[in-house]
Amino acid sequence: MCNASCIIFGVKNLNEEEVRGKRVIEVGAYDLNGSLRPVIEKFGPAEYIGVDIEAGPGVDRICRAEDLALEFGADSFDIVISNELLEHIADWRSAISNLKKICRPGGIILITTRSSGFPFHAYPNDYWRYEPSDMEKIFSDCELVALTRDPEAPGVFLKVRKPADFIENNTDSISLYSIVSGRRMKTITAKDFYTFHYGRMIAKEKLKNILKFLFK
Repeated sequence: MCNASCIIFGVKNLNEEEVRGKRVIEVGAYDLNGSLRPVIEKFGPAEYIGVDIEAGPGVDRICRAEDLALEFGADSFDIVISNELLEHIADWRSAISNLKKICRPGGIILITTRSSGFPFHAYPNDYWRYEPSDMEKIFSDCELVALTRDPEAPGVFLKVRKPADFIENNTDSISLYSIVSGRRMKTITAKDFYTFHYGRMIAKEKLKNILKFLFK
């Protein structure tokens, strides 16, 4: 998934010289409301593979982000794109580690994701919010090329380059804001998840009863 500002960021931060003849993978490629793919394909990549957890427009392979390295192998792609995906993955550390692993040394990782203040949106689930400072820590093992906030809605956009002497950093100490718990956490537990969704169900039922009372 990708909104207009995501596409604009991609257009400004990927050029023909970087793309032509290169292998490109888009992780979270289901085209629900727009995609970078048509823009990137005009630059003539050697291959463009769209990956998601279910079949649909823009999806060439079914694969979880947490399984990318196992599915494709390390250092497999010159450009790794992930638009509006990371907030939906409970185990964000594994997902990001796999994005780094499948990117070749010297390759590019381009990410857009949501920040605090963006509403809950479950496709199928929603867990995390990322700030620019979080991205700086998470990708401190890469060369930072561009880092900015989404100008239209709470979100963060990132472009990094994987160094030739890449050594993956340890992200175990990093906490992110959880839309499920309403606070910063290192991990999401099943209890957190079900408590949040149970609370939403109760709130919806209360609203339904109020509306029935008002309009009976």
